[in-house]
Amino acid sequence: MWRRVQNLLRVPRLHLIRSRHVITGAASSPSLSIWRRKKEISKEGLMVAKELKRLQCHTVRFERFMKSNVSRLLKSDLVAVLVEFQRQNLVSLSMKLYDVVRNETWYRPDMFFYRDMLMMLARNRKIDEARVVWADLKREQVLFDQHTFGDLVRAFLDNELPDEAMRIYDEMRESPDPPLSLPYRVILKGLITYPELREKVKDDFLELFPDMIVFDPPEDLLDDQHWERESEDD
Repeated sequence: MWRRVQNLLRVPRLHLIRSRHVITGAASSPSLSIWRRKKEISKEGLMVAKELKRLQCHTVRFERFMKSNVSRLLKSDLVAVLVEFQRQNLVSLSMKLYDVVRNETWYRPDMFFYRDMLMMLARNRKIDEARVVWADLKREQVLFDQHTFGDLVRAFLDNELPDEAMRIYDEMRESPDPPLSLPYRVILKGLITYPELREKVKDDFLELFPDMIVFDPPEDLLDDQHWERESEDD
């Protein structure tokens, strides 16, 4: 009889452990993240997205619509609308929906959520907004893996934002996640047109991976790309 009572008492404890595991794992596991699933917008979501785009220049009406309609969207629709705005590079609307999502009761800090926002902001060269998003993820203690760091640094480099790229690179260097060689190679390739910065990252790479080799591009290629960048600036 006593054993049966002990077994019954153990059940809630096990249930709590499993539930806690799902919650903490959701922030980093691709299979559990809602931001990695296919996003299909319902008719209501499409109507809301269309109306938000129409009203974005009318502040009062826009805010009224946000409170009355956007707050009523299902989680799947809200996520899908934000992803669609990101795809269309609608920065202002994406930032509005970003704030809405973070205030939802179902919201959980998620690496992929922040990754997608920062990639979109890099494409549109929005440094101030990127720093706002970065400050939010730091407060929520979201950790990027090394591959995500490499992709983000490369995105900012590809969009000619080397200072912001190197700021993220410094965060990558301080990350508790063990360094991997591939993200460094991705960054080094993106730094071909920034030889001084490339030498810094190259030194870090060789210090971390002393048995590996970095293949430098031909000098004439560097000269041509440097000349092209100067011509564009002029």
